Amino acid sequence: MSMNFLLADAITRIRNAQMAKHKHTVLPGSRLVKNSLSVLEREGFIEGFQEAEDDNGQLVFKVDLKYKDKEGAISNIEIISKPGCKVYSPIDRMPKVINGLGIMVVSTSKGVMSDDQARVEHIGGELLFKVY
Repeated sequence: MSMNFLLADAITRIRNAQMAKHKHTVLPGSRLVKNSLSVLEREGFIEGFQEAEDDNGQLVFKVDLKYKDKEGAISNIEIISKPGCKVYSPIDRMPKVINGLGIMVVSTSKGVMSDDQARVEHIGGELLFKVY
């Protein structure tokens, strides 16, 4: 099965697994997905993830979802940039997610990071997705 936009597929799988109260989910692998998962883990939205290979030898990530009091750590997660419509933001106009309660995951020239970290580094970039 050929997928063009692995990050959108990964975001959808996380959202669906969280709504179905699954403990784990498996995501298709790419470097962008791995870096995005690292940001989600660092910010406390997932427990962790491991690299693995599926039956066809393709890279996948096994993600451990995080729950507190039977509620998912992720209330909402939605993609911002799409292959046909990339959304970029300079640092002075980077939006805050629910007044700072959520995060925006940003792809910058220094790598994939949260919007808070991008503000500290004083660097803008492509807005990948937001989560809260």
